[in-house]
Amino acid sequence: MTLLIAENIWKSYGPVIALKGVSLKMDYNELVGLAGDNGAGKSTFIKILAGYLRPDKGAIYFDGKKVNFKSPMDAREMGMEVVYQDLALVPQLPVYRNIFLGFEKKKGILLDKKAMKNESRRMLKEFGIDIDVNKLASELSGGQRQMIAIVRALMFNANLLLLDEPTAALSVYEANQVLNFVKSIVSDKLRKVSAIIVGHNIHHVYSAATRIVIMDKGQIVLDVPAESTSPQEIESQIMELVRRYYE
Repeated sequence: MTLLIAENIWKSYGPVIALKGVSLKMDYNELVGLAGDNGAGKSTFIKILAGYLRPDKGAIYFDGKKVNFKSPMDAREMGMEVVYQDLALVPQLPVYRNIFLGFEKKKGILLDKKAMKNESRRMLKEFGIDIDVNKLASELSGGQRQMIAIVRALMFNANLLLLDEPTAALSVYEANQVLNFVKSIVSDKLRKVSAIIVGHNIHHVYSAATRIVIMDKGQIVLDVPAESTSPQEIESQIMELVRRYYE
């Protein structure tokens, strides 16, 4: 069942063409690894999907409906949530406050801390995460912070997670922990959640993805099932594209 269709997306910044007719189709419970060199257009494409940018041309269909996002809030309301590598967590706030950041539960004019703590505990338990909801975000490891950011996205019923370099600043152990967490969410057919992982580390992207998409100079140049290729082949293709660029 189709979740997302991005059709012939174009985007320019003055004379610079960032995206040149990018098209991508995704089904529910699919995990796409989006790779490419710097300047390939990955971030621009993700920002358009998330409502941070508007395309110059093209169409986006989400869950069978044509959408025209004017802001990230529009995308969030439809079920599309971006998690950037800076995570947007507030270090001085506890876990439960970060999960409900911007959507705090209240009793009258006061914060309903008990309700937020209970709901946060329920969500973390559901996803198999053992973290004290009273712990400050600054006290968490990088992998734990990343998982809290993802849980926050799922709290608001996201169907498509857009993960920008989720393992960039993590140790090998934490990177595997986060990738396995994302894989477990996407593979759960009852959730109907898909994800796009943007990354430079091909081995990380490949280990999680069911499908590999490579961008180069604003275009998709490869779109294959992960099982039909290897990290070495992907790296080789990217290096060949870079070599051609400088010839």
